[in-house]
Amino acid sequence: MDLREATALVTGANRGIGEQFATELVQRGAKVYATARRPELVEVPGAQVVRLDITDQSSVESIADLAGDVDLLINNAADTAGGNLVTGDLAAIRSTMDSNYYGTLAMIRAFAPVLAGNGGGVILNVLSAAAWNTVPGNTAYAAAKSAQWGLTNGVRAELESQGTRVVALVPGLVGTRTLYDFAHRAGVELPADAVIAPADLVRLALDGLEAGDVEILDPLAAEVKAGLAGPPRVFAL
Repeated sequence: MDLREATALVTGANRGIGEQFATELVQRGAKVYATARRPELVEVPGAQVVRLDITDQSSVESIADLAGDVDLLINNAADTAGGNLVTGDLAAIRSTMDSNYYGTLAMIRAFAPVLAGNGGGVILNVLSAAAWNTVPGNTAYAAAKSAQWGLTNGVRAELESQGTRVVALVPGLVGTRTLYDFAHRAGVELPADAVIAPADLVRLALDGLEAGDVEILDPLAAEVKAGLAGPPRVFAL
């Protein structure tokens, strides 16, 4: 995919990975819709800022009508604070699943015909290595990411016939405020050499998109996936 000629829509572009995606895509010459539930927080020069709540079907339908020229959909927005499955707040657990799984699915269902009409295009879902090794203290998030990984593999097969490439971006530990806040609450010191900066992850992802990859992993995620041949284990922080 030539990003210089792409029209991209990025969800959750108000901070972290989403902000970096929108910024880097503008720099590479793409037209960018930078979306968020609170668009006033989006600061991406050169992007068209639009309000979007991926858990609100009417909001999803409105953005699909507005952005009919999109050929690159980046599903990044997600609730990350589900907590523990057994003892955590059930509403928080549902919210995490709703955004990661159902929100991503809603965006794909809305934009599949848009992408088909624009030559097929690409969908990139931002996943997590937590999908493969659960995370003590936030097992709900890990479960939601596991579901999102299964969703990604499923829609890849379903959309192949219309020429849409579905890509999984699977990072390990990304140096966002969300990660550092979680580590602080959990009393965990993150090893600096295991954390990838959001800008570095986004460059890795966009280079992979241009190369035609369908699964893009950073080094830590590649190590985690390789370990799936052994017994189940938790994500070591």
